[in-house]
Amino acid sequence: MITPAVDSTPDIVDSVALARLYGEPLFSLPQDLYIPPDALEVFLETFEGPLDLLLYLIRKQNFNVLDIPMAQVTQQYLSYVEQIRATNLELAGEYLLMAAMLIEIKARMLLPVKRRDDGEEPDDPRAELVRRLLEYEQMKLASRELDALPRLGRDFMLGQATADFEVARVLPSVSPEDLQAAWADILKRASLNAHHHITREQLSVREHMTHILRQLSDVRFIEFSELFMSRINAGAHVAVIVVHFVALLELAKESLLDITQAEAYAPIYVRLSYTIAHA
Repeated sequence: MITPAVDSTPDIVDSVALARLYGEPLFSLPQDLYIPPDALEVFLETFEGPLDLLLYLIRKQNFNVLDIPMAQVTQQYLSYVEQIRATNLELAGEYLLMAAMLIEIKARMLLPVKRRDDGEEPDDPRAELVRRLLEYEQMKLASRELDALPRLGRDFMLGQATADFEVARVLPSVSPEDLQAAWADILKRASLNAHHHITREQLSVREHMTHILRQLSDVRFIEFSELFMSRINAGAHVAVIVVHFVALLELAKESLLDITQAEAYAPIYVRLSYTIAHA
């Protein structure tokens, strides 16, 4: 009697499988697993370029940048480049270019020194390299200082707050000083149009009050100075203007008129404090 084979594959696969190989679950590591030596490679790019490496070698040994010992520095530099070539040939290309420049400078320094035609000393073969190194070091220090500055999103975040409220607009009230200034302006205008007539005129405050109410009955409001313009244009005496102003104050005192102003130093308006029903 043959015993049927028992399926050892568990029902729950994803929760216990160590890995998947070609889509199939793998529950145990294979005994013949082979990992090539170069399957995992970690490369730490310590330097940002040839100038960075060269500056590191000079500063590490406290060499004077203006008087670089080319033989020793070139030897150390080539040693590092050989290590890069063994791991990453593409990255070593730019380092090889700098190595060729170092070798050229070293060779030029070994040649006999010839004076220039003008009698001056010949240029130092290291001058251009020194200039590039000093400029690179300045830029590197500047970048570090900029990176040390607080940065939005890295060192701090902007705080935001919203407030849900309404600001009620409060209109300024008309003070006695405002009325006094407006009245002084009216008197000034009246004095420019005054006619000198020697007459005796009976002035009635009630009559002027009625006239003002009649002026305001057909309009919503009227500017303060317009209440007096008809009198001024007719050549009324200052006394008439004074009585007209007193009539205005009496109407305001009896709450028959409203004197308003939209804002400070704005024109003053006068309107009826009640509504007249028209037939």
